[in-house]
Amino acid sequence: MASNGDRKDHPISMRLPEADIALIDQAAGLRGQSRADFVRDAAVRAAEDVLMENRLIRMSPAGFGDFMAVLSAPARPVPEMAELATRPAPWEPGAAKTR
Repeated sequence: MASNGDRKDHPISMRLPEADIALIDQAAGLRGQSRADFVRDAAVRAAEDVLMENRLIRMSPAGFGDFMAVLSAPARPVPEMAELATRPAPWEPGAAKTR
């Protein structure tokens, strides 16, 4: 088992307005998380989103041509999606009751 001296965690400290702390605490409570866990998860998720938005995708000219051909082709219907679009919303009359 690793001792506390082997720990690789790094502290981060911030000053936040009381209203922000209250909002974070409320959301963390709804998720059943501590404030620290909630903030860490939210920060990591936001960092991953930024990195994915800015990721460079490389492909060969032939691969790019294939990619553009797929994007330019007419859309094909997905029967399951078409059926889902015709269902009434759960709050509308005629919606199937699930239990």
